[in-house]
Amino acid sequence: MKKIRKNTLIKISLCTVLVMIICMFAAIQVFAEGDTGNVAQAIENTWTAAKGQVQTVVNNVVFPVVDMILAILFFVKVATTYMEYKKHGQFDFTAPAILFACLIFSLTAPLYIWTIL
Repeated sequence: MKKIRKNTLIKISLCTVLVMIICMFAAIQVFAEGDTGNVAQAIENTWTAAKGQVQTVVNNVVFPVVDMILAILFFVKVATTYMEYKKHGQFDFTAPAILFACLIFSLTAPLYIWTIL
């Protein structure tokens, strides 16, 4: 077995102590509001406080991104279905109909989703 140098032992010891100190500070517990332990109430209070911001982000960012993706997929699928129709003479409505229904659902979702939640 090789002999370990003194400097190496010091470095290992310092690293171990540093990791222990980081773990000690990272393990600080976060308590619910009022120390009552009522997690449900803490979650409801957080949702109530952030509801407006969440609605704004979802309405202005998430739904438009989903709508854009679905619209692109819908038009690509309609184009490929048309090409398939020209090639084989059969038109498959299933995939374009599903994408169209999803697009309509996501376009109208901001009108009613917040009453459900």
